[in-house]
Amino acid sequence: METNQDRTTAAPGLGRYEIDPGGSTVTFRTRHVFGLLPVSGGFAIRSGTVDIAEPLGGSSVRAEIDTASFSTGSRQRDTAVRSPRFLDAGRHPLITFTADRLDGTTLPGTLTVCGIARPVSLTIEESTSSAGAFTAVATTRIDRTAFGVTASPGMAGRHLDLTVRVRCIRA
Repeated sequence: METNQDRTTAAPGLGRYEIDPGGSTVTFRTRHVFGLLPVSGGFAIRSGTVDIAEPLGGSSVRAEIDTASFSTGSRQRDTAVRSPRFLDAGRHPLITFTADRLDGTTLPGTLTVCGIARPVSLTIEESTSSAGAFTAVATTRIDRTAFGVTASPGMAGRHLDLTVRVRCIRA
């Protein structure tokens, strides 16, 4: 059983790690109704890998997010956002993030939403490692219109603040 004393802030050991979907999420915060009201929600991470290299700058990440898992707690809104009008989960079942380098605490990569790939940089806010595993939290802000998600301007927030929490287990 792992205790807080078993955890360290040291970089995880070299090698491949699998993202644990049960211990990982992508959450977001935005505003709607012309910016008057906050809304938050999340997505499930379906799968992914993290390869820790020496030097660390050569590390890589691949993550797959389940588009249909979009959830804000409002059935009507969630159904609308999964529909062809917004994320089109039927045609685009995955949102992907890939990165092939690490610059200090910045993870520059490519986010693909609705088949449109754009550069995105995640800032690693925290990382904790233990024997054979590590957790990390990273944040970024995206503009949904850059990915072709342009429905309901004004009513639906344009920018989303994302927080990615991953638990990774040595493969």
